[in-house]
Parts: sequence; structure tokens; C-alpha cells
Amino acid sequence: MRKLYDWMMRAASDKRAPYALGTVSFVESSFFPIPPDVMLIPMILSNREKAWWYAGIATVTSVIGGLFGYAIGYFAFEAVGKPILAFYGKEHALDSFIQFVHEYGVPAIIIKGATPIPFKVVTIAAGVAHMDLLAFIGASIVARAMRFYLVAALLYFFGQPIREFIEKRLTLVTTVSVVVLVSGFVAVKYLF
Repeated sequence: MRKLYDWMMRAASDKRAPYALGTVSFVESSFFPIPPDVMLIPMILSNREKAWWYAGIATVTSVIGGLFGYAIGYFAFEAVGKPILAFYGKEHALDSFIQFVHEYGVPAIIIKGATPIPFKVVTIAAGVAHMDLLAFIGASIVARAMRFYLVAALLYFFGQPIREFIEKRLTLVTTVSVVVLVSGFVAVKYLF
């Protein structure tokens, strides 16, 4: 585990890391199962001075990826969106989410987009619901900025103690991270 951690920290400080973060943020918003936090956190820990820049990259590319997810739901739900939602166990919850979007609109996207629920589920469902595109974009910007800038702020202000904690308790942190990731998938399955 220590070698993997050290490798991630080296990779996070590589000059190409921002491109990888942007790519992961984009694809996570439309179909990829791994959240951008896996890259964002070690990047900020390796260079806290760029925390806001990295959060901006994650936000912008996540919103653009969200537009791709929206297009999947709007134009290609049967062929592409349905299998993605089936992967997350959400194909049967689509009607309730569409109702949630119609009833609450922008707050529905902000609430769901700021949580650990995979954003691709939200973006595809918003496309299927034919949510107003400008409202969707605005809500996505707010939701993703809230999430990524909160992570950036916590790591910027408390980064060194957090890094020391992680390095001293790497096994515990890894175990908790896996539990949180699995819990996110379970939450998607049962709460959405």
C-alpha cells in the first residue's frame, strides 16, 4: 500500500496530472465509475498552492462531461444511458428521479450533484427528463463547484496535518475510503 501511495503522490505532482484530472472529471460525469477525488486529493496534497486551480479544472471538466451525460440521456437513452444506469442499479428508479427533477428542478441537481452519488446518474436522468439545458448547466456549476472547492479548501487549510495523518495511518485511510466508495454505490442503489 505504501508503494502505491508514494506512486500516486509522485504522479499527482507530474506536469501532466492536470490533464489526467480533467479527463477523469469529464468521463466520471457521463459514464466512468471512478470519482475525480481519487486524483484531486493527492494532487492538492502534493501542491497545496494549486488547490484552487485543480478544483477549477475538476469543476469545469465535470460540468462539460455532465453535458455529455445529459446528451446521452436526451438522445441515446435506450442505446447508451440505460446500460449505464443498469450498471449502477438505477434503471428502475429513473421515473422517480424524473419526477424529482420536474418537481424541484435546479435544487434537485444541486443536491444530487454535491453528494457522493455518481454524477453520471444525475446527468443522464436530467437528459431523459428533458430538463431545461441552461438550468441544468447552472445547477451543475453550483453543485460541482461546491463539491470540488470544499475539498480544495479543506486540503488547502488543513493539508499538512491531513497528509501526515494519511501517511501514518495509510491502511486505515484506505479501508475507510473503500467503505465510503462502496457506500456511495449502495446509496445510489437504494436511495436514488
